[in-house]
Amino acid sequence: MAEEEDGCDHLYKVVLVGDATVGKTHLLSRYVKGTLPKAPTATIGVEFATRTIPLAVGGTVKAQIWDTAGQERYRAITSSHYRRAVGALLVYDVTRNATFQNCLKWLEELRQNAEDNIIIMLVGNKLDLVEKDPTARQVHYDAALEFARSHKLLFKEASAVTTYNVKHVFEQLLQEVYNQASKNAKEKRREPGGIQIQPGGMIPVQEENPCGNQAC
Repeated sequence: MAEEEDGCDHLYKVVLVGDATVGKTHLLSRYVKGTLPKAPTATIGVEFATRTIPLAVGGTVKAQIWDTAGQERYRAITSSHYRRAVGALLVYDVTRNATFQNCLKWLEELRQNAEDNIIIMLVGNKLDLVEKDPTARQVHYDAALEFARSHKLLFKEASAVTTYNVKHVFEQLLQEVYNQASKNAKEKRREPGGIQIQPGGMIPVQEENPCGNQAC
């Protein structure tokens, strides 16, 4: 479907990546539906959702959000769905250090398979568990912040359970995608013989259904 028919100015593909059970599906459900899954199960392959939102600057964006499986046996399947992704939430569990340590391999996979200029936000989920029991924290904020800075990532902690920062992480990511696309478009127009490109038009995304013709 054309963007004009949806009444939006931009169409961006975003992926959620990270180990199994870090809460990717919960974050997506909370953001798109405003609720948590009633009977949460492990994601098989990919799941797919869309939401149209107004950006703070840059008009309206339709976000095409892909929730990928964290299990190793689905890696070959999910990595193929990074194609054309211009934004990513790299999610770990603040109460499980192993999920944070594995962020490096997920980051490398994103760099290899997604768009060259992909915007990535590191998200420490399940902050509600730390609020209940501070000793449950295994990944300290400063360590995650340093990792994000060293790899040039955005960074936030969040909780899908309490909704803390859920809206913010998605919409800050989308705004940064627009900002980067707009900056690249301006630089392109300044180049000799550069093509005139509208902000947001640098990274076209085709409508994709991970389930083919089958219902998800």
